[in-house]
Amino acid sequence: MSSGPPRRDRLGGIRPLDRITSIKVKLSVVIVAAVAVAAAMSQVGFRLGWPVWLRPLIAAGVALVMAQLLGRGMTKPLREMAAAARRVARGDYSVRVETESADEVGQLAAAFRSMSDQLAKADRLRRDLVANVSHELRTPITALQATLENLQDGVIQGSPEVLATMHGHVDRLGRVVSDLLELSRLEAGESPLKLEPVSVADLFDDAADDARGHHEGAPIEVAVDPPDLVALMDPMRIGQVLGNFLDNAFRHGGTRAWMSASREGDRVRLEVADDGPGIPEDERVRVFERFYRVDAARRATGSGFGLGLAIVGWIVALHGGEVRAEANEPRGCRMVVHLPDRPPPA
Repeated sequence: MSSGPPRRDRLGGIRPLDRITSIKVKLSVVIVAAVAVAAAMSQVGFRLGWPVWLRPLIAAGVALVMAQLLGRGMTKPLREMAAAARRVARGDYSVRVETESADEVGQLAAAFRSMSDQLAKADRLRRDLVANVSHELRTPITALQATLENLQDGVIQGSPEVLATMHGHVDRLGRVVSDLLELSRLEAGESPLKLEPVSVADLFDDAADDARGHHEGAPIEVAVDPPDLVALMDPMRIGQVLGNFLDNAFRHGGTRAWMSASREGDRVRLEVADDGPGIPEDERVRVFERFYRVDAARRATGSGFGLGLAIVGWIVALHGGEVRAEANEPRGCRMVVHLPDRPPPA
């Protein structure tokens, strides 16, 4: 426990036990104090000549009053948490439980505040998810519906171009659903890693070849130091991470990309850099949030749904690593991934 003047609650009551850091000690103090007060009142009654039957009654009454005063500050946070829990159950996550108590009750109040904040964040993410998914699905569905109505009314004919446009909308719908399912499996822990020693150079070459197939003639430079660098990882998942970085690089205006890997102590550093427009500094953390896209120009292109980097963040986190976006001088973006030599257990 710590010293200092006794604290008062908001109603003016004295709370001298707030600085004690153990509720067991507080209860012991209340019991000892009650016994001491009862004994003192009994002695006072004896000296004042009170009747024998009256002394214990007065002593017990005074002891109860004192115990109530001391216990008030101990139970007040519990009453507030009970009321707050009822409000949280009704969906009001703005409720706060304030206490200066340093014991287990104070720790419980702090945990309750943290829980309330997390529930508020989860509720906000849920509402954002519904709104964003509705928006992403509505655009291709509306386009498909309009095209089908035009075909049905004979306004347009079923030419290869029309069918190709409809196929593009269906593909867009499929990718949204696929990305959502993938992210849901990762968050639920239903997509375990298959860890194995992997040649980083081979992994980079495969990712670069795949990117060149999707972006014809895309110049990609690969540098691995040392050339025989091996890391323990899930090759399919980390390949997915690298593929996402390369796809974003060329889809958002980059003309060249650089892939590099090196060892830093007990970690492996992977980098994918490009010469595109880059990411503003104040948005480099948010790009790993679901459905977040950097600026109006990228959102206007209609490419991507803001799920790719959210999936990347989960994959890297499952490996026990870290991922961040940096500026690539003189122009562009650099995605940096650090993976530990020993990923955590699944």
